[in-house]
Order: sequence, then C-alpha cells, then structure tokens
Amino acid sequence: MFAFILRRLFQAAIVMVAVAFIAFMLFQYVGDPVVFLLGQDATPQQIAQLRRDLGLDQPFFVQFWHFLINAAQGEFGLSLRQGAKVSRLIGERFPATLELALVAAALAVVIGIPMGVYAALRRGTFMSQVFLTLSLLGVSLPTFLIGILLILVFAVILGWAPSFGRGEVTRLGWWSTGLMTRDGWVHIILPAITLAIFQLTLIMRLVRAEMLEVLRTDYIKFARARGLTDRAIHFGHALKNTLVPVMTIIGLQLGTLIAFSIITETVFQWPGMGLLFIQAVTFADIPVMAAYLCLIALIFVIINLVVDMLYFAVDPRLRVSDARGH
Repeated sequence: MFAFILRRLFQAAIVMVAVAFIAFMLFQYVGDPVVFLLGQDATPQQIAQLRRDLGLDQPFFVQFWHFLINAAQGEFGLSLRQGAKVSRLIGERFPATLELALVAAALAVVIGIPMGVYAALRRGTFMSQVFLTLSLLGVSLPTFLIGILLILVFAVILGWAPSFGRGEVTRLGWWSTGLMTRDGWVHIILPAITLAIFQLTLIMRLVRAEMLEVLRTDYIKFARARGLTDRAIHFGHALKNTLVPVMTIIGLQLGTLIAFSIITETVFQWPGMGLLFIQAVTFADIPVMAAYLCLIALIFVIINLVVDMLYFAVDPRLRVSDARGH
C-alpha cells in the first residue's frame, strides 16, 4: 500500500509540474503583463523597471523556477483587471464553486444510482423506458439550454426560485456558505440541478450497464442456486460489485463538476471560480487564468489519488497484483 501511494504521488507531482509549465507559458505568449499593468502610455524606463521588479528580465528557466515556488505557496501575483491578489480572489470564489459542485454531485449520486438499479432490475417496464428516455435527453441537451429552460419555467413562469446570485451566505471564518440559510438553498437549487443532470444520466446509464453485467456472472447464478432471496442477491452481492467501477467515475465526475461549472455559473451569475475565469479570459487576465488552471489540475490530481486509494482498498485483486509486483 505504501509503495502504491508513493508511485501515485510521484505521478501526481509530474502532472502538476507539466500543468504549471503550461500555465507559465501563458505569461510568455498571451499578452505582456507589464503593458497591462502600466498601460500604453508608460515610458521605456518605467517598463524596464517593472520588468526588473517582476523578474521578467531573468532567463526563462529561472522565471519558471520562481513561478513553481510561488505556485506551491498559492501565490500567482496580482490580477491585471482588479489589481488584487489572485490568491484572495480565488479564496473568495472557491467556496461558492465547491458548494455548487458538492450539491450537484449529491443530487447525481442519490438520484442516479437508484434509477440505474431500477432500470437494470426492471428491464422492459414502462418506468425503465422512461428513465432511459430521460437519460438520453439529459446527455443530449447542452447545459446552458437546460439552465435557460429551468429559469424560464421555475423563475419566470412559476416564480418558485430566483434566477441568479447566491443568496444570503453565512461566514465561518474565511469560508462562506449558503447552505446554512433558507435563502441560500433556494438560490442553489436551480444551478445545482442544471449542473447535475448530465452527471446524473451518466451515472444512471453506467450503473444500469454494470448491474446487468454483474447479474450475468457465475457467482450470481451460484447465489440463486443456494436459495438466497432476490433482495440479498441484488443489493448484497450485485450492487456492491457494481459500485466498484462506478466509484471511480463518481470521483472523477466531482472534479469535472468543479472544472466545468463555468457555463452554469455564467447562466445563473453564480459568483464562483467559473464566472471569475470567464471574466479573466474576456480581459486576458493571465494570472487568474494560470491560477485557475493549476487549481483545477490540483483538484483532479487529489480526487484521482483518493479514488485510486479507495479502489485499492475495496478491490482485493489490486492488492494481490501489487504484492506480486514486489
């Protein structure tokens, strides 16, 4: 287990260095930060002085080394658009994005897994066909269209939920959350559903396919021959083995929800990192873009590492192969 974790950590470090290099190249080829900071009317002396102060007159690999050191400490300089520290801007927006992603992931898991199990165990029934049809719609419709339709129906026509913003939030130190207020829950429900629909349909179809595959295995037939009840077979044996590969997908989908919440946050004007990134792209705010890229990569690396460890813990075949490899 220890050797397995060391290998994964080494691979994660290589991935993060590669992502940091890509983020660093933004500073080299996407505009000149000195011109953004000083404006077009700056004198050559002012430009040269600021370059020295920022270390931009140093060799390429020296700059990259300093970028790595600062990135490891969570420092990416100042936002070219807002003039504030990028770490502070990310810190203010990250709770909103994480909160939205967690609520969406919870909806996708809590609804998607039972729907997938039902569609597998009740093949050919009317409700099973309805679930499959809805899953096709969920996969096919773009996220922005789903969000606009939800706003039209539940915010404009019915007036049940607000169409933008995060609502009332509660401060817990530097962390802010809307899940402790009724207004926060009212505001998060529509964007969370919008963000969850694609993941929900993906999980449902994956669970259904894996469940059908498991139900055809020999050990399930043996369990039936022993006289076990359908409940024990379906939920005590089949579902448990079905969730082993599904667990990997669910873990990675959490990272996907955080990374690709950009469209949902833009549609609902949700004050998270996705909206911040869109604004950064619009104004070529390179430090914010680089910080967002590194943070998303770090989230994926951490989630992937945790999923690998859980997979290693629940699947004895991996432990056996790892022991044989050593």
